[in-house]
Amino acid sequence: MTELKNLERELSRFRFRLIAAAAFVLFAFGLLMARLVHLQVVKHDQLQLQAENNRISVVPIVPNRGLIVDRNGVVLANNYSAYTIEITPSKLDRPIDEVIDALAQIVSVEPRDRRRFRKLLEESKSFESLPIRTKLSEEEVARFTAQRFRFPGVEIKARLFRHYPFGEVASHVLGYIGRINTKEQEALDEEPDEVVANYRGTDYIGKLGIEQSYERELHGVTGFEEVETSAGGRAVRRLKASPPTPGNTVRLSIDIKLQQLVEQLYGDRRGALVAMDPRTGEILAFVSKPTFDPNLFVDGIDSDSWKELNESIDKPLLNRALNGTYPPGSTYKPFMALIGLQTGKRTPGQAISDPGYFWFGNHKFRDDKEGGHGLVDMYRSIVQSCDTYYYMLANDLGVDTMAEQMAPFGFGQITGIDIRGESKGLLPSTEWKRKFFRKPEQQKWYAGETISLGIGQGYNSFTILQMAQATSTMSSGGVRFKPHLVKEVVNVVSNDARKVAATPLPSVPLKPENVEVIKRAMVGVNIEGTSAAAFRGAAYVAAGKTGTAQVVGIKANEKYNAAKMAEHLRDHALYSAFAPAEQPKIAVALVVENAGFGAQSAAPIVRRVFDYWLQGVYPTPEDIAAVQEGKATAPLKPPVPVAQAASALLAASAPEVASSRPLPPIGGVVAPLPTASGASR
Repeated sequence: MTELKNLERELSRFRFRLIAAAAFVLFAFGLLMARLVHLQVVKHDQLQLQAENNRISVVPIVPNRGLIVDRNGVVLANNYSAYTIEITPSKLDRPIDEVIDALAQIVSVEPRDRRRFRKLLEESKSFESLPIRTKLSEEEVARFTAQRFRFPGVEIKARLFRHYPFGEVASHVLGYIGRINTKEQEALDEEPDEVVANYRGTDYIGKLGIEQSYERELHGVTGFEEVETSAGGRAVRRLKASPPTPGNTVRLSIDIKLQQLVEQLYGDRRGALVAMDPRTGEILAFVSKPTFDPNLFVDGIDSDSWKELNESIDKPLLNRALNGTYPPGSTYKPFMALIGLQTGKRTPGQAISDPGYFWFGNHKFRDDKEGGHGLVDMYRSIVQSCDTYYYMLANDLGVDTMAEQMAPFGFGQITGIDIRGESKGLLPSTEWKRKFFRKPEQQKWYAGETISLGIGQGYNSFTILQMAQATSTMSSGGVRFKPHLVKEVVNVVSNDARKVAATPLPSVPLKPENVEVIKRAMVGVNIEGTSAAAFRGAAYVAAGKTGTAQVVGIKANEKYNAAKMAEHLRDHALYSAFAPAEQPKIAVALVVENAGFGAQSAAPIVRRVFDYWLQGVYPTPEDIAAVQEGKATAPLKPPVPVAQAASALLAASAPEVASSRPLPPIGGVVAPLPTASGASR
């Protein structure tokens, strides 16, 4: 018997399914409507902003880096525009080597370009654009543009390049710029948001010298450009732009003609010189030899050039004026004599009998002059550079008194000059030795160690910058200023100049009559003493002191013989001076490494510096060559006016500024100079 279906139950089940399906559909549509309302109403403003951001790209516009000029407006660092071929590794469709090989068939790619690119690749991220060739010619740009479709991830960009017109001249002052490395980027990221934003799009930053210390002034303010883009990322039109503000112009206090003159006078010799104005602390010349070409670093230095600079025995990358430390040698003696007067340990007329040595315990400290100088007072001790006088004075003063009295002059102290990396040097004391050495037997100060300090040897070790500042302080009777290289910062938009004011430092309380005694003796050095030959015929009165500093010690029974020693082990030649003696306008300290006597190798350089600065005259090429070889003291021929001699000097730079300084008044010596036999030290 056939069973009939229950239609009522089937209909009921169908209706339930239909209602459930309808409820699900309504619920789904409800969710869609709720989402639509959320997106169109609640999130409207936020999503509209995101859409605009997807449509609009904000492109940073890197500002022109500010100029660096010397005190007379001569351009020392500027910018120029050129095309580069750049590779973005993350966008390449094949290995980098294949891309570079293919590029080399279109434009010239030298091995050094490949090495530099590899170095940049190691230091950078894959999404960064890195240059493989810079400074392309118009023909090379045209050839690559025609083949552009073959090179996804490779493009031509117009870049601003830093240029140093004088090449190696003043490189340790200027420093250089280079690509921002990972460490520098991390440091930037920790800066306030406005600083981080200002470096968007910037690939380069100051690395050394003025470029580094005045980075914020030179960088400028980054601009931006809002560009509407298509879905494919192609720019359609520019919507809004804010132009960048160029960096400020930094005017230095150095005179580039004086700077180059000194570097020429050094020739191939190593050393350092600092010249400053005692009245303001302005640095007039800041020389470290040998130098390097900062233009090598702008695009990223290749490995061969870096190896040559980094491994050179002459250490051209070392800023000897700022970081090099040297025993001051006999240039320390005027300061020793001064503190002898200040402390009452000596009087000007108090004399000793010099047999040519000084016995202390079982050690014989020899004088430079065999047989001694005879009867020596303070004046003769400086003019003839008598070691025995200062052995005895050091023994009477003691190491701690010397340290206490010398520190106010700036010896062994950071000067605070406006470039980074300054070395502190070493002014020894018993406290220093206790802290420096670990073993108890090394921490003890032995009385015999004090003796050699009196002639600027022993543990004494100072920078040439410190010696120049101390000489400046002496010349001004104890008045001190912080040395600085920047004279003013000029806003290129408003043309307002913000001058760097002279920063007074605590004065050294010196008695004028004591200073006059030392000045008179230092004038005597240049008239009848160790540097008299160098200042023969000078039209001004200069005060100075020669010095010779040992690099390595010699045995007690041996005599120093430079000819038998390796060149890098020979004595250093030093000299410190100021002029005019009665109203100093310039103070100088310098060292010529391993050059022997200061009178022969160092003093002649200062004579030409003073002639230039005080009289506006320039040595002849023949005279410069003779000084380089250590064969000239006073000028061989009458010097020529600066404007005539230096016309070729500034040919590579922007506008030449003639230097014309009136002759300073020529003053006399306060008291008659006693007669003393000349010395060769």
